[in-house]
Amino acid sequence: MRIWDINPGYLNRQSLLGEHRELHGIVSIIRNNKKGYSKHPETLRWIGYGWALKQRHKLLVAEMSLRGYVDRSPVLLRSNPEVWPAHYIDSPENQINILRNKYKMLEDGRIPLPKNAQQLWAQHKYSVMARDISAYKDIGKWVTSKSGSKELGNTALEVTKLLRTPPEPRLIENTLLHMWGYVSKYTSISGKELNSLSMKALLNKVQQLSLANNVSYLIESTSLSELDAWTI
Repeated sequence: MRIWDINPGYLNRQSLLGEHRELHGIVSIIRNNKKGYSKHPETLRWIGYGWALKQRHKLLVAEMSLRGYVDRSPVLLRSNPEVWPAHYIDSPENQINILRNKYKMLEDGRIPLPKNAQQLWAQHKYSVMARDISAYKDIGKWVTSKSGSKELGNTALEVTKLLRTPPEPRLIENTLLHMWGYVSKYTSISGKELNSLSMKALLNKVQQLSLANNVSYLIESTSLSELDAWTI
């Protein structure tokens, strides 16, 4: 039993659907006071964090939707709003390494498992941009430095923490327009039409055009699904 803390884009199909099942299993244990797996460390760390379980479920569903799956099983827990469990069973870096070993002979997820801090940052930069411009600038500079380039673990820890916070409404539009720059050549949508789109509609257009035209930089970005898991 495991609920991952890293972005669901790193999970392959089997792991993604597997986590979705196991999350609902934990929800059932908590809501119905079931004994099975009630003492499992993964269950114990989520007790009292209903809102966080609900949000992790939204992240899974957003990734599933991007891959063509339909979810009809919402999570309705609400306890401890905007607070996540204080500890990890495995650090984000160790979770990446666990998946790396697990996937040696299996299919990968949508996002390649990062080999260094720069690659991990490239995958998370637009998600961070939508939350904190100062952090976006600081982390970007740090991972290109001699010391920061070797800090995959600390970078993974920092971006995982940042992505647990809601994106800033005022920053989402700027982020989506940066992403739009990678796909605009594949559509005839005019500037006027673009400006009339809601943020959700714009993200959906970016998703569609990225997948249809194999725009790898966006396909390998956490933002392509996770922004859809928050109210935009």
